[in-house]
Amino acid sequence: MSVFLIKGAQLLLSLSILVVLHELGHFIPAKLFKTRVEKFYLFFDVKFSLFKKKIGDTVYGIGWLPLGGYVKISGMIDESMDTEQMAQEPQPWEFRSKPAWQRLIIMLGGVTVNFILAFVIYIFIVFTWGTNYSLKDDVKYGYGITKTMEDIGFKQGDKIISADGVPIEEISSINSNLMFRTIKSIKVERQDGSILDIAIPEGIGTKMFENGDTSAFKARAPFIVDSIIPDFPADKAGLLKDDKIIAVNGNNISYDTDYHYFIKNRNVENAEVKLTIERDNTTKDVVITPDKDSKIGVVLQSTDADYITYRHKDYSFTESVSKGFSLGYWTIVDYFAQFKYIFTKKGASQLGGFAAIGNMFPPVWNWAAFWGLTAFLSIMLGVLNLLPIPALDGGHVMFLLYEMVSGRKPGDKFMEYAQMVGFFILIALVLFANGNDIFKAIFN
Repeated sequence: MSVFLIKGAQLLLSLSILVVLHELGHFIPAKLFKTRVEKFYLFFDVKFSLFKKKIGDTVYGIGWLPLGGYVKISGMIDESMDTEQMAQEPQPWEFRSKPAWQRLIIMLGGVTVNFILAFVIYIFIVFTWGTNYSLKDDVKYGYGITKTMEDIGFKQGDKIISADGVPIEEISSINSNLMFRTIKSIKVERQDGSILDIAIPEGIGTKMFENGDTSAFKARAPFIVDSIIPDFPADKAGLLKDDKIIAVNGNNISYDTDYHYFIKNRNVENAEVKLTIERDNTTKDVVITPDKDSKIGVVLQSTDADYITYRHKDYSFTESVSKGFSLGYWTIVDYFAQFKYIFTKKGASQLGGFAAIGNMFPPVWNWAAFWGLTAFLSIMLGVLNLLPIPALDGGHVMFLLYEMVSGRKPGDKFMEYAQMVGFFILIALVLFANGNDIFKAIFN
């Protein structure tokens, strides 16, 4: 089976689970409050359905357009824009006839399920597969760092001990913590054995993002060229598999992070890069012009499988609850923190649609990765649905809170117009995000 189909199948299964459970979050409280639900659909049934069956007052079905799903609740202005129903006298089973607090619970049901689901998944991931982590001395050659980190006092080969006094057990956590949280100092061990604290300036996450240094720390590894990507600059320059790159622009290098550092931080006035390679016990210089993303088309392979060692820890179910809840909590906090980057010119250009989400899944079926990504997507769906945009749950919640505070209910005509505006905003965002995917696929 092709990688495209494997990733696509994982994405479709994950989204199906999330959509059905999200809509159940609306459906169940609606039924509890004796509100009629006319439709419960996985995917959208524009013009026709792949499957549908009426049970009681509700038509359950599967649409053909896999962009989400919905429940159609009687007496509610939603994406169906059923103005004919809204023109009739309110009926006791309709959404609009229910008290504001009941309508609020119905509207918050979907995102509530999303967050609960994420916590449950994280708990069972920890219980089933445990966690992998690495301590300071498990990183054999220390960390390679970016120019942004060098500028505030770090050096190549530093080993991280702690951040604000808390031991760091996983390198990816230090990168995300710098991006999304507030860290005042990091304790490191230098290659000469000295220990020192490095102060972290305010706004370092923004600087990392603007400089493209989101992976500020990466475990260093000795390397060789594993393969050459066809038609890239390295291929045209004659680089071969098993070549050893020993210098970049005259700078001797020993680790893969050194290679990336000198390629990225070359003199921009001179786009060319001089690589010194070792092949068959001889050395030669090769001049290459990287592409606009500073890539030349080489895939590197570590020559030391033990450059980083991972330890494993299993958890009892009680321990899994605590660890899983912590994972869920910090994932939500960090996802909210991402919005300060999204609403920038560079952040907007990096927004992705379904292709970007699909590419997050591994090229082979892996249940641990599948459930981890499903938990993350559940949080993402919950957070995005809370945005105060009409047509999203958050938009309905915003108007309901206004009604509860002011004692005045927004008029049906106003709600119809708000719903249309929100719908067009959502369509524009979907087109923009998926347009980014298409642009990247064509020009990258």
